[in-house]
Amino acid sequence: MNHLTQLMTLAAEGKPDPVGHVANQSFWKVGELWVWSAQTGSLLLAGVLTILTLMWAARHIRTGPETQGNDRFVTRNPFAHAVEVICTYLREITVRPLLGERTDRFIPFLWTMFFFILFNNLLGLVPILDLIHLVRPDWASGHMAPVGGTATQNLFVTGALALIAALVINIAGVRELGLGGYVKHLTAGTPVYLWPLMIPIEIMGTIIKPVALALRLFANMTAGHILVAVLFGFAGLGLSGGMSYAVGGSVTLLSCLATVAIYFLEIFVAFLQAFVFMFLTTVFISQLSHHHDHEHDEAHGHEHAHA
Repeated sequence: MNHLTQLMTLAAEGKPDPVGHVANQSFWKVGELWVWSAQTGSLLLAGVLTILTLMWAARHIRTGPETQGNDRFVTRNPFAHAVEVICTYLREITVRPLLGERTDRFIPFLWTMFFFILFNNLLGLVPILDLIHLVRPDWASGHMAPVGGTATQNLFVTGALALIAALVINIAGVRELGLGGYVKHLTAGTPVYLWPLMIPIEIMGTIIKPVALALRLFANMTAGHILVAVLFGFAGLGLSGGMSYAVGGSVTLLSCLATVAIYFLEIFVAFLQAFVFMFLTTVFISQLSHHHDHEHDEAHGHEHAHA
């Protein structure tokens, strides 16, 4: 019961506040350098789960032998079918209207990004750290764990993901438009005398886009976990015995119910933020294309005709 009280009140040694409860924890350090942390373990686990889950789903989704007739096109496992529905929706409804004929080229990268971020987000909802600390109280007092926490609430992790997305976005833009076309895109089709203004703005926009991707994912995942920690803190007040049973029990009950509700919201946010990251990456790729430039020119033409 003592460990349970520490877990729910956030009063375990070294965890006096909600932010400390969701912060990353080291496991192996060389001097001051963190070689391995709990979130490193979560990143590795999410990567393994992404690979194994998608390989397993692909085996159950693929078309069977012709001897099965039309049944060879049916995905028989319910979970594999759910993965197939998600992948089909992302490819046909989300990506293809933006990338057109380039969809098949980019969809493996976009699928991987979506599921990798999703697994990281969902792993953060599993109390791995707390379970480890219940088994090893000495690790709890030393802020140690080999795996646990939400890697996508680490700004370095979201920054690395955004950097990868930025490289893909801009390399794809250079390949699609050519180096000259890519540089011309920085002028936004404005007259020459506006280039000194527009080129710096476009360059800033190129930098700001991945920064916004990193900050959005980081902020959303961090805020939800801190809120859960705060609610558990209120629940712990009722267990600590510092108030009457009626008041303490009411506070604990309300806090636990609120935590359950927030957990359902966090599951939704986990899917939503993975989708938003992937979708915005797709949008930014589509903006550096001949198709986008053609639409841009048509819009200007309609504006001039209307004038």
